[in-house]
Amino acid sequence: MVVTGAAIGTQQEIHADIAIIGGGLGGCAAALAAAESGKSVVLTEETAWIGGQLTSQAVPPDEHRWIEQFGCTRSYRSFREEVRNYYRRHFPLTEEAFRKPHLNPGNGGVSRLCHEPRTALAVLQEMLAPYVHSGKVTLLMRRVPLQAEAAGDTVHSVTVRNLETGREEIITASFFLDATECGDLLPMTGTEYTTGAESKSETGEPHAVDGDSLPMDMQAFTYVFALDYCEGADHTIERPRDYDFWRSYQADFWPGKLLDWTGVSPRTLQPREFGLFSQTADLWRYRRIIDMTNFRDGTFHSDITIVNWQQNDYWLGPIIDVSEEERNRHLESAKQLSLSLLYWMQTEAPRPDGKAGYPGLRLRRDVVGTEDGLAMYPYIRESRRIKAEFTVLEQHICPEARMDGRAEPFPDSVGVGYYRIDLHPSTGNRHYIDISCLPFQIPLGSLIPVRMNNLLPACKNLGVTHITNGCYRLHPVEWNIGEAAGYLACYCLDKQIQPRDVRNREAALKDFQKRLEQAGIELKWPEIAAT
Repeated sequence: MVVTGAAIGTQQEIHADIAIIGGGLGGCAAALAAAESGKSVVLTEETAWIGGQLTSQAVPPDEHRWIEQFGCTRSYRSFREEVRNYYRRHFPLTEEAFRKPHLNPGNGGVSRLCHEPRTALAVLQEMLAPYVHSGKVTLLMRRVPLQAEAAGDTVHSVTVRNLETGREEIITASFFLDATECGDLLPMTGTEYTTGAESKSETGEPHAVDGDSLPMDMQAFTYVFALDYCEGADHTIERPRDYDFWRSYQADFWPGKLLDWTGVSPRTLQPREFGLFSQTADLWRYRRIIDMTNFRDGTFHSDITIVNWQQNDYWLGPIIDVSEEERNRHLESAKQLSLSLLYWMQTEAPRPDGKAGYPGLRLRRDVVGTEDGLAMYPYIRESRRIKAEFTVLEQHICPEARMDGRAEPFPDSVGVGYYRIDLHPSTGNRHYIDISCLPFQIPLGSLIPVRMNNLLPACKNLGVTHITNGCYRLHPVEWNIGEAAGYLACYCLDKQIQPRDVRNREAALKDFQKRLEQAGIELKWPEIAAT
């Protein structure tokens, strides 16, 4: 089925089987699943790049240690392999790098596949190309949702605005998937949701807050940027407007000034010394996306690294469920923080040789595709979250609460994931929460809103808590969430049933899970990783 469109007055109406609002990793995975299932899809994206965390937010993938063997979907594994093939096809790799089966272009410490945002973009576009070219998938770039029309438990349409032309378009569909980074469709459609930090009395989670819940207490977000280094050159940027503020800023819970090489260990909360090119805490290598030694001499004159560090986490206020004026103020302040960090490193940062500053640090605007050199979109760690038929709690996945050393088994599993619960400092001036968890499953119940029938989460906005969001928000898990949501919408359309019926009817659940397994979605962990 091909997407259709018609003019209504000054607005364009676009219809598809499935509308996916948000083109991040979850949105892309959902679109692939739906298109491969023969459904027509409209996929919107606010920025100029699909890919979310990997592209417009410029964050290399955070993955678990078994990622090369198991613990992700087949399509996500295909994406990873195509990233490597992209470098093998298009770049003059050294013979040694070319032959590495698990090539890591950046050899960064954070991931087994540190790579450039533009490479992720190219691969995602290639994966979607057959469906875009055939008309099954319509990509609407630079669109933001404005409003939705819903009656009772059903969403009928979502209106989006073209940020380039100002024109509005009405999207109608049988199913709507919210793959926005902040869960923007939830308030627009009247879908029940929660934000911020739940209290112990609500969830019973050991690391939840005491007393009342804190709905405006959300994890820091970050404007990421890319750098290379030209020794002897001077690429110092113009002094940022708010540099004086950020140069002197110190949070009550921080060991010193934020713009400093002294940070904290997220697990112990003790002070920790970092350095740009340190032997023990090397920030340069941490999120490096190009290691020039992987390429033939002369290809790159420098490594390229991504700055997504403690020093540019922004926690002075949330950008969800606040006025547009306040949201814009915090976004601009976060940009000023990142630019101030760069300026500090270029001009004042202490060096091991006794000098101050690294003026050879160069802001690579081309790597992130923007004029100001900052990522197109902030790295969002925490979204609005649906009130779901089932909510994943700390007690389901943390070893302290699991006497058998295994995460809670979910009979309605639609995928798997694993990562530490990694909560960054929050807008409530609360410190890191960094605790271990066990290899877990994604329950179908966490993808089903308590009331709405044809709206599904396809990003970080599923039924988790402030605590469990910390491990359900990472790249391969978000991809799995989106892919499962895409297949769920297709299954419901094929069988003419509601998502909650799939979960609550044993025969339908088993049939749907069989379809997921046929699509290459792992529903449980192998024994080697189960504990």
